[in-house]
Amino acid sequence: MAQDILAIDAVLNLAPVAVTVGRALVSGGLPALEVTLRTARALDCIRALAALEGAIVGAGTVLDGDQAKAAADAGARFLVSPGATAQLVADAEACRVPLLPGVATASEAMVMLERGYSRLKFFPAESIGGVSHLRSLASPFPMLRFCPTGGIERGKAPAYLALPNVACVGGSWVRQLMRSRLGTGAKSRSSRGRRIL
Repeated sequence: MAQDILAIDAVLNLAPVAVTVGRALVSGGLPALEVTLRTARALDCIRALAALEGAIVGAGTVLDGDQAKAAADAGARFLVSPGATAQLVADAEACRVPLLPGVATASEAMVMLERGYSRLKFFPAESIGGVSHLRSLASPFPMLRFCPTGGIERGKAPAYLALPNVACVGGSWVRQLMRSRLGTGAKSRSSRGRRIL
């Protein structure tokens, strides 16, 4: 079954804007909100969204242990990384916050499987083979589920979600939802986004 996940890019840069957009998305049926750690104010956005009723806020683009700890301290309930080093995984585990580690190859997936991870980010999906690459991983790794991200356009999301080893999809098209202005427009668009996922 597909899960709902939505990336709120921290380029919003202002916690009040993040909360307004987050509120609309949660009320539209998209409670899982990933704030990427790409600006100095990303942690402020996580803190603000963590207090939003119904929101499940996490931190994305987590690159090291310091970021993992800072995100956990700010209220992140999950962490997402574009890749996974042994040190990052150990540091994230020490934070006791679930990690969705990024992989791009079968070998990287095997390393994460050895560490006990069966849910993985597949990144950058489109540039490394997309649907066909994930389809080829399904047979040797039936125990793994992926969240592909990276260059996925809205029209391609259903093809990913049709794969048995895909749990959810993150796509650049989702940013359009976030850029929507306040109120029913954002809620309506998030409801449509949820149906795609």
